[in-house]
Amino acid sequence: MMELIEVDVMRLGLDRGSNSYVVILQEKGGRRLLPIWIGQAEAESIVIEMSHMKRERPLTHDLCKNLILGMGGALRRVNITKVQNRTFYAELHIAVNGGMVHIDARPSDSIAIALRFAAPIFAQQSLLTALLVEDEEGETSISQEFPVVPEDPLPDNDAESLKQYLENLRPEDFGKFNM
Repeated sequence: MMELIEVDVMRLGLDRGSNSYVVILQEKGGRRLLPIWIGQAEAESIVIEMSHMKRERPLTHDLCKNLILGMGGALRRVNITKVQNRTFYAELHIAVNGGMVHIDARPSDSIAIALRFAAPIFAQQSLLTALLVEDEEGETSISQEFPVVPEDPLPDNDAESLKQYLENLRPEDFGKFNM
């Protein structure tokens, strides 16, 4: 049986080395981290929810929430269960009609939906690790210095402002990841 640890979304940023977005999950009440490389659309959706931005029309993850609620369900939790061939796997645990349905999903989508429900996120304990960051001199150290998703809403609630925010994260803000 796998041991799951509750995690929180700690940071979101851009890994300029791979030109991919990364969501950093941190062990709740602990120091271990789990970085997951995600797509731009999912990164934008996570930032929108964490920044409490309201959109005129529902985005895909808002639609998922509306579908779950519309069918009388509730998201109880998200489990990030494993990684195989550099691909992470997750499950949505949805309570519906007195039972529990487990839906296979990508972690990035699962995180975006969990944030909309304020549902807990759990990760397989073996996936959590101290994250090492290499500095300019090639020294490796454990670091928790990552760009912060703004707590206040972004100045303009439009897609262009959000894209500009994500694209303007600096490499020195994020570091080089070594696992």
